[in-house]
Amino acid sequence: MKILVINPGGTSTKIAVFEDEKELFKENITHTGEDLKGFPHVFDQFGYRKDIILETLKKAGFEIRTFAAVAGRGGLMNPIPGGTYTVNDRMVEDLRGAIHGEHPSNLGAVLAKEIGDEIGAPSFVVDPVSVDELMPKARISGISDLERPSWFHALNHKAVARWAAERIGKKYEDCNLIIAHLGSGNSIVAHRKGQMVDGSGGRTNGPFSPERSGGLPTYPLVELCYSGKYTHEQMVAKLSSVGGMYDYLGTKDAQEVERRMEAGDAKARLVYEAFVYSVAKEICAYAAAFDGPVDRIVLTGGIAHSKFVVDEVSRMTAFLAPMEVVAGEFEMEALALGALRVLRGEEEPQIYA
Repeated sequence: MKILVINPGGTSTKIAVFEDEKELFKENITHTGEDLKGFPHVFDQFGYRKDIILETLKKAGFEIRTFAAVAGRGGLMNPIPGGTYTVNDRMVEDLRGAIHGEHPSNLGAVLAKEIGDEIGAPSFVVDPVSVDELMPKARISGISDLERPSWFHALNHKAVARWAAERIGKKYEDCNLIIAHLGSGNSIVAHRKGQMVDGSGGRTNGPFSPERSGGLPTYPLVELCYSGKYTHEQMVAKLSSVGGMYDYLGTKDAQEVERRMEAGDAKARLVYEAFVYSVAKEICAYAAAFDGPVDRIVLTGGIAHSKFVVDEVSRMTAFLAPMEVVAGEFEMEALALGALRVLRGEEEPQIYA
């Protein structure tokens, strides 16, 4: 069965074609600022992105009517449990209306449905960013106005969790795993018996990353926000895009930080070791989320390619559980496999509401 996968990003649209588990074709279509400047809102790009997807497939020799399903990356929709969801009209309406904010991933489900409907094939999203399986006590923050959110790299987390469970000969639903996705942003999550019951990530908490601040000292943060030193927009940027390693070292490239460290840069070493320590500390904190032993700690994301990071985090967490490393991201494969599980009858498609 051939499956078309669509993953829209801010400056790219990634597409892939899978035949069962095998990837036949992959293309990262880049969009320049000039390409997108005429589209003030994300959904204004819909026709442009759809046309370029179909044109790319045609050039590659694929007849779209041969696809058994189309899977798109899920966007900012209502909080839902993990799984594979049929794209329905309610989902499309919520994404078009940007009820939880505008983001390029909002286009994924709608592009999948539009193309799927045209060829009479089902359309799906798999483990979207809005997956929320937090246990109630993990939501309590300490201020009643604030609830701890579920904002993780759910698609990659769930894919890596299934891989790790299979590797140790168990079902994901029977495993206790702590998974750390380390990249431009981090998310570290406790997976208890198939549910992401607690975690940190996004712009809210957890360790800092190459560009995000992670959790911060609360009272000094309030003082800084009201100091007049920065505007609201500048503080948001410090949390989400120019914080973390960049704020200390002026680069978002973790490999560059390692090169500086190895060349004797003491500040680079201090910041990078602090990053690794904060990752290990956060992993260890989630031991409290389980009623029994942790089966595996898993490192994934781009920074998991670093031998230094893997060795140091492994050293500091070895007492808790063995470690597996699944470096990189597997979003395209995860989307295809989620659709394939439904097509094979191995999993019931969920309904978005």
